[in-house]
Amino acid sequence: MSNINRKLVTILATDCVSFSRHMVENEVGTLSALKSCREIIDMILDDHGGRIFHTAGDSVIAEFSSPVECVTAAIKFQEAISARNTKLDTKLKLDWRVGIHVDDVIIEGDNVYGTGVNIAARLESEAEPGQILISRVVQEQVSTRIESIVHAAGTRVLKNISEEFPVFAIGGEFSTVVGAGRPVSGNTAHLPKSESKTPSKLTREHTTKPKLAIMRFHNQNPNEDSTFLVDGMFEDIITEFSMIKDIAVVSRQSAVNAQENGQSSTSFVHEYGVDFLVSGNVRAAGQRIRISVELTDTDTGNVLWNKKFDRTLEDIFDVQDEMVSIISKSILGEIELTSLSRAKRKPTENMSSYELLLRGKELHHRMSAEASAEALTLFDDAIAADPDNGQAYAWKACTLGQRLNRGYATESFDQLYPTFQEALDRALALNANDFECHRLLSAVNVMLENFELAIQHGRRAYEIVPNDPRVLSGYAEALLKAGQYELGSELMLKALELEPVPQGQMSADKRLGDAIFGYFLNENYEQCIELFPKIEIPEFRVWLLIVIASEQLSLQFNESQWFQLGLKRHKNLDFKAEVKRFQLKDQLLVEQLTQHAERLLLVQ
Repeated sequence: MSNINRKLVTILATDCVSFSRHMVENEVGTLSALKSCREIIDMILDDHGGRIFHTAGDSVIAEFSSPVECVTAAIKFQEAISARNTKLDTKLKLDWRVGIHVDDVIIEGDNVYGTGVNIAARLESEAEPGQILISRVVQEQVSTRIESIVHAAGTRVLKNISEEFPVFAIGGEFSTVVGAGRPVSGNTAHLPKSESKTPSKLTREHTTKPKLAIMRFHNQNPNEDSTFLVDGMFEDIITEFSMIKDIAVVSRQSAVNAQENGQSSTSFVHEYGVDFLVSGNVRAAGQRIRISVELTDTDTGNVLWNKKFDRTLEDIFDVQDEMVSIISKSILGEIELTSLSRAKRKPTENMSSYELLLRGKELHHRMSAEASAEALTLFDDAIAADPDNGQAYAWKACTLGQRLNRGYATESFDQLYPTFQEALDRALALNANDFECHRLLSAVNVMLENFELAIQHGRRAYEIVPNDPRVLSGYAEALLKAGQYELGSELMLKALELEPVPQGQMSADKRLGDAIFGYFLNENYEQCIELFPKIEIPEFRVWLLIVIASEQLSLQFNESQWFQLGLKRHKNLDFKAEVKRFQLKDQLLVEQLTQHAERLLLVQ
């Protein structure tokens, strides 16, 4: 975080209102209308000295040296968009909303990062169609220098920024009426209609905890066989922090993906909304280990704490405890870290067994048939070296589950299940609080549709490690399928936030699909539509739920490309069997979804 280039700028964030809804109804027409609007917006921003530094879909973020020029540009393009919408030959009318803030930001290449960017984006999301929301610092600069009226608009809750952030509004009169869309054919009377509701906690930003990211430590012995030790330490530290309920922790896999893809720390911090960053390096020599670690405040770039440890390998657990304790107190103040009792979590006193455990975990994470087979051998060797190494049993069970789930195993489920269950039973006998065991038992019981047991084990894993996205998504799946929709959806969204791309996946489709599943079960159809365009390849469940959500919102989608492709892709499926795979306890809902899916066959 050294040599940071900073400057004071005005940030403008804007996006198209109901863009996802428009895309579901008419992809080609929406993209054409978006291009038309962007030509207007880009030209006016440029005329007033603005520089666009980020675009994604319908969103635009730009920087200006002058708040007056920035606000003037926003007013002019809102007026121009409004004029476009009133023309008789305009086929699709699009409304835009704007947020503007002045702040000191970080410049990295062509990109701009910092709290100021986040505030502008939050303001934009709070604005009404056609409206411009500005912060107090902008209002103080422009109120006497522009002709438009600026009026106080109360306060807003801005995630991780303020519970009562004063905002000021310009316009709103530029917007067109956003209707519910056109009716579609089809009988949807058997499904509940989505009513207009006050936004629930499922539609609001759901966490204001400080967010921490731990980056994989740099191995300063790249030519030596010590990668397993560095990775093991990295994973253990993340697990320790994940046990602290007052901190949100970016997942191991998200940090690994960022580093393997060469993503800069500044970009990573911006993407995940990270408040604090932990980084370091490790050098091992025989039984000696030297660890350097530092904690950085991402907003200021200041190093809040750093330390070098020069210890023996046997001291590794004490070093990790000290790191977690000091860093947690630096973030949260003097708190009693009752969750960090090491007594039952230290896997073994036998360092040979511990080393074999770490080597096995490294191979498990490689996600291949050969590596997982070798990992099983190492876990068995770790158990042979210390029969009381509970984590070795837990990771053996986890790897057996991986081999079954990913098709690596040559044996059948019935052949492997006794060994899997035996390993879990032994791990729990050694440590009843092993969250990995409870996580796996929850997943197994979901598969067997023993939902009460699945929820019991999922809840226990969540109580122990409330920030692990694997635990969050597994517990959420059990809750959703058992009918506890609101909590299940809330936890599924948290898993999506901390780890959009799970380990072993190439995209965020799995997490996004699970979030849509939760939103749908909560009858939150608008949010289903909002997430859908982010999915690259919609599988059957997502496709069916989006079809039904669209009908509930009276959207016209029959000619849309996504719908027609879905019909072709899924036409030969056994819809009854596919819906059964949703594993919903509510059999009435299963019947309704099946009838709806079978009715779609008539469209073909």
